[in-house]
Amino acid sequence: MRRVFALFISVIRHVKMSVTAPEGNAGHATPHGAPTSMEERFVMRPPVTDGYPVPAAPVEVEEVIRRSRFVTRAGRAACREDAISFVRETRDRLPGATHYCWAFNAGAPGSTAHVGMSDAGEPRGTAGMPMLTTLLHSGVGEVVAVCARYYGGVKLGTGGLARAYARGVNRAIEACPTVERVERTVVVVVVDYEAASRIDRVLDRLGATIRGRDFAAAVRYRVAVPVQRRDELDAAVARATGGRGRVTDATE
Repeated sequence: MRRVFALFISVIRHVKMSVTAPEGNAGHATPHGAPTSMEERFVMRPPVTDGYPVPAAPVEVEEVIRRSRFVTRAGRAACREDAISFVRETRDRLPGATHYCWAFNAGAPGSTAHVGMSDAGEPRGTAGMPMLTTLLHSGVGEVVAVCARYYGGVKLGTGGLARAYARGVNRAIEACPTVERVERTVVVVVVDYEAASRIDRVLDRLGATIRGRDFAAAVRYRVAVPVQRRDELDAAVARATGGRGRVTDATE
């Protein structure tokens, strides 16, 4: 057993020596700018994200659990008013239910700044909270879920209810189509004519939307750029124009 353990340690040391660059080379780069340190070379950097997914259209799923029928709808709610309106719409669409339990998160995924919930007559904590918790862990923002329960005569117990409501929301979110919600700010970009083609490429790379373009003494763009890319746009325009381009805030 000792021999096996010694062999294992020897292999580990050999692998470590083969993939770790000497300390003296930690800051050295090849002529092409690639770091020689294996540790640097394989660092995983998170992707740049400019927004988050939100529901693109309402969905509806249904499940029968011990004779109770659970119909869960999910849709978009950018504010509390949207969520309450969705609840009312669900009541009209699915009349006669025993309970209409609901929860919403009107902010970014996981944010609790703009949330709400209701057990709608079910035992406290068995509906609204499980539904909200599921929404907050779904990775989808600005979302509301309503579950219409048609009681079938068999009690599910507090644990069974919590699982049923959470499951309904989870199934609805899985079925819900999403789009990327990107917060944008409007800016004006002014550049010389000779830099216009480069600026077009910059704007495309940054996911900016051109809302207008005027041609006078210079080219004047009116652009909606993702908020997270605003500083990057300033730097990119400066590089593309040799510092002659200008980016200023604009009003809608």
